[in-house]
Amino acid sequence: MKLKTPLVFIALITSTVILLFSCKKETDCKLIVKTKDSIGNPLPGVSIKLFANVKTSSGTLTEADLKSESVSDAVGACSFTFKLPAVLDVKAQKDSTLSGIGIIKLVEGETVEETVFLKK
Repeated sequence: MKLKTPLVFIALITSTVILLFSCKKETDCKLIVKTKDSIGNPLPGVSIKLFANVKTSSGTLTEADLKSESVSDAVGACSFTFKLPAVLDVKAQKDSTLSGIGIIKLVEGETVEETVFLKK
């Protein structure tokens, strides 16, 4: 009977350690931006700019340091990863003829997909 008590104690400690280190929560905020024309066709080669607008104490809007830029791939998509949740503005520009805008809310530990439709 004395032998069972140390084994139970060792098993309890081992399972606690395993559970503590295996439950690491994913906190990155991932974003996929898809670019399409007005009828829904994917648009490759679109310049995408993500940025956060903040209001200063004087009441004017200014761009925060939080920003990122990329170009959509052959299927009209690009991906971003941020460490913290945020609300970002999106500007998409193809040549000087097509453009689109949007707003994206990044969620901790999730992948958010947003489609921006570009128009003349």
